[in-house]
Amino acid sequence: MKKLLQVVALLAAFALPSFAQVNSYDVDPAHSAAQFSVRHLGISTVRGQFSKVTGKIQVDEKDATKSQIDVTIDVNTLDTREPNRDKDVKSENFLDAAKYPAMTFKSKNISAVTDGKLKMTGDLTIHGVTREVTFDVDGPSPAIKDPWGNLRRGAQATAKINRKDFGVSWNKVMDNGGMVVGDELTITIDLEMTRKP
Repeated sequence: MKKLLQVVALLAAFALPSFAQVNSYDVDPAHSAAQFSVRHLGISTVRGQFSKVTGKIQVDEKDATKSQIDVTIDVNTLDTREPNRDKDVKSENFLDAAKYPAMTFKSKNISAVTDGKLKMTGDLTIHGVTREVTFDVDGPSPAIKDPWGNLRRGAQATAKINRKDFGVSWNKVMDNGGMVVGDELTITIDLEMTRKP
């Protein structure tokens, strides 16, 4: 019996370091944001930002491809620097923020590309519609200690989507046959993550 207990203790000693390699971080909303860009009238690019991003990230310190991310974006924090446009984008014409106040992303698979760059595939939900999307990720950066003793990391994720895939299909044909709003959007999520040591 004593020998069995020694074996169990030895196995536990080896197991503990592997558990300790996964750290839970909270998204810091004050230093995170989600941006998008879309073509307007086929001649220029309009950009907007959602200023409230929250969520949890499980970072595997030994293998970033085993990490997990779960992020929520508050649609009502949209800012395109034009109040009337903000109102229109949040209306039933586009995002219908009253009915769908949040966008979410939950990772399912992460693969390494090069050092510091990853491919992250997961479920992106916009306008109540969920589609699988792959983001190109820079990061996560090495952890640093901030002046208040917390540990922080950063990452940026970018993807291109077709808004019609998410049921956001309003448009208007111009006299020249072009469309008022482009279908393809580029999404960029800048994350700062924090955890207490």
